[in-house]
Amino acid sequence: MNTKDDIQQLKSSLPKELWFNSYPMYLYQNCWNIILDSTIACQNHFQAQDTDIIIASIPKTGTTWLKALLFSIFNRKNHPISESPLLKHNPHELIPQLESIIYEKPENPNLSLLEICPKLLGTHLPFQSLPTSIKHSNCKIIYVSRNPFDTFISSWLFYLNYDENESVKSDMIEEYFGKFCEGKFPFGPFEDHVIGYWKESLERAEKVFFVKFEDLKADPKVELKKLAEFVGCPFSVDEERENVIDEIIKLCSIDKLKEVEANKSGRVYSFIENKWFFRKGEVGDWVNYLSPLMVERFKKIMDEKFAGSGLEI
Repeated sequence: MNTKDDIQQLKSSLPKELWFNSYPMYLYQNCWNIILDSTIACQNHFQAQDTDIIIASIPKTGTTWLKALLFSIFNRKNHPISESPLLKHNPHELIPQLESIIYEKPENPNLSLLEICPKLLGTHLPFQSLPTSIKHSNCKIIYVSRNPFDTFISSWLFYLNYDENESVKSDMIEEYFGKFCEGKFPFGPFEDHVIGYWKESLERAEKVFFVKFEDLKADPKVELKKLAEFVGCPFSVDEERENVIDEIIKLCSIDKLKEVEANKSGRVYSFIENKWFFRKGEVGDWVNYLSPLMVERFKKIMDEKFAGSGLEI
């Protein structure tokens, strides 16, 4: 499936929904895909190397923060904290998304971004939609999950700030939470996305590392040490003594990143300013937006879907 006609024919055969009244989503490989053309290009052409590191997530689960942390872990020997590229660049620029940056233009992908080694890359694709080379190579995947209610609120407020959004307003939150519960949002359903990577982390712990946003917030030092060991860049005793981990945590804090000029006015994606990637980054902020009835509705879905998985969200 390489030609535009092939993809157009595929689109016409798939269930379709509009997200935020503007963006067509297609139910492709049991996931609501909002960038189908570039996804297929990525699946067809991306060749993972054993040294690659892939950060996988549903949007707004802590992706930006995790990218900053992982970039700092890998580059701490190359750049002193005071000279980190994170002080001049957005994390999504330093660790680009496969399907939405590198293959943004399927006919002319930005392959220059793939020449670095090791490659640090991001994706929002569910496990079943990853390029075959990612699944079959020895590259490593780090998956970050987050409480679904915080995930929804963070994504809801993010999408409200899209340049092209004119028709969806903040008082429509209940309607769009309903869509979230039904799984009809970009890269949903939530529960299928999370469980897919969770099962892989249990079956292939050497390949897939599963981390919760809440655990990163509660004890970032412990989680960073685990991450560094997983990707083969463990912190030395001397580094721990010199508080290198603490310096990385401080550098990658939302308050610090908010003050970076590139995150105040720049753009990685044409449709939204970088500043909207940095809101609160808190745990439990959903209580300020969702009613008990809304929460109860989705909790029933979660309890049923996650039953027997060993995973608590």
